[in-house]
Amino acid sequence: MVSSLHVPAPSPGTAPDAGAPPPVVTAEPGADPGAWSAGRRAGLRAALLEYGAVLVRGLGLREAGQVAAVAAGLAAEPVPEREAFAPRRTYRPGVYSSAVWPPNQPMCMHHELSYALGFPGLLLIACLVPPERGGETGTADAADVLAALPPEVVRRFEERGWLLTRTYGGDIGATVTESFGTDDRAVVEAYCRGHAIDCAWEPDGTLRTRQRRPAVVRHPADGRRSWCNQIAFLSSWTLDPELREYLVDVYGPESLPFDTRYGDGRPVEAGTVELINEVYAAHTARHRWAAGDLLLVDNVRTAHSREPYEGPRELVLAMADPVSPALSAPPAGPSGEVGPS
Repeated sequence: MVSSLHVPAPSPGTAPDAGAPPPVVTAEPGADPGAWSAGRRAGLRAALLEYGAVLVRGLGLREAGQVAAVAAGLAAEPVPEREAFAPRRTYRPGVYSSAVWPPNQPMCMHHELSYALGFPGLLLIACLVPPERGGETGTADAADVLAALPPEVVRRFEERGWLLTRTYGGDIGATVTESFGTDDRAVVEAYCRGHAIDCAWEPDGTLRTRQRRPAVVRHPADGRRSWCNQIAFLSSWTLDPELREYLVDVYGPESLPFDTRYGDGRPVEAGTVELINEVYAAHTARHRWAAGDLLLVDNVRTAHSREPYEGPRELVLAMADPVSPALSAPPAGPSGEVGPS
């Protein structure tokens, strides 16, 4: 039997063009997390489809196992992480720590693993220990972001797609083993062949990859078009300028740990990346964490970010409900030469 669920409409954003914060659902004191989510599965799923994100308070989440229980209550299919951008601690398949990333550096708006085929459609982000200062998680409606971007920018990316280039084994990002779960070259190459990734090993053993993906994705439930990608987040232009200068000096502009391009291989202009980030900022609602909070995120409909923070902080991320690989397959149209150089 499914219990009823009242989901209040979200409050307006605090800035004139800011996105609306997710609606807040409060669980009954002492509720069992798994049983609570199972009994309200239909209502929570419907709210996610309507609003793109839902904040749940009152479950008092204290450990990763409780987050996994909430995901199971939602009948969510776990998504094991592959192609990780940064290392994480694995608690169980589909349940991880937050990404290891310098706390004084922001993590800009992105859709988790949206460069991977079959990326997660649902995220469960739980706060076990909130930071002393900062660390807010931002959300932005990807359909609103798409509508706000200049048509010519959208057209360029829809025609060409976008290209992610990665060089593994440097100072920043995940290693080959952390990304693919193995350092066996044959296994890595087989994975790449099966997931539309061009790969090549350099003489020193460094792995370089390129993969072309669509910039605009239709939601699998309602067909709504969303700006669902990591074009700005993984662009070298989004890095701190001093860090970018250091990486270009050490590795060269063609061998950065990660970067994004148009799908035909041409560089994305710094001004275009800046414009995308400005549109995100204008549509961002920020959430300050409290211990035990749970944020449910539709990973196609909603982008998320992380502000810099101070002090201890512990978040758990569960990834679930893989989208059809067809939604994130390389787009048709002109692509140019996208294999590793």
